[in-house]
Amino acid sequence: MAHFAKVVDGKVSQVIVAEPEFFQTFVDSSPGEWIQTSYNTHGGVHKNGGTPLRKNYAGIGFTYDRTKDAFIPPQPYASWVLDEQTCLWNAPVAMPTDGNGYNWDEATTAWVEVPAK
Repeated sequence: MAHFAKVVDGKVSQVIVAEPEFFQTFVDSSPGEWIQTSYNTHGGVHKNGGTPLRKNYAGIGFTYDRTKDAFIPPQPYASWVLDEQTCLWNAPVAMPTDGNGYNWDEATTAWVEVPAK
């Protein structure tokens, strides 16, 4: 079985699991096209060491960039920048790696530590 994303006007509207042969007989008169995506691909890397497919596993609301042949998640914050290699969004400031929890604060464009419970 494989995963396929329905792309309408560059946006993913649906993701299904099907055999590739399914599309030889499947009649879909709705707009858009079905494009294969890989559940094991994230940031251009296949988690099992296989060949990555279209940079990221597609999700509803993702964009499909035909030029990059990549699925790109929605931009989480206006200040975040797309990494052209991974097709993932990066904060303009790296998150601290001190083992504490952090949330992004768009108003200050900074990471804010989450108090421990």
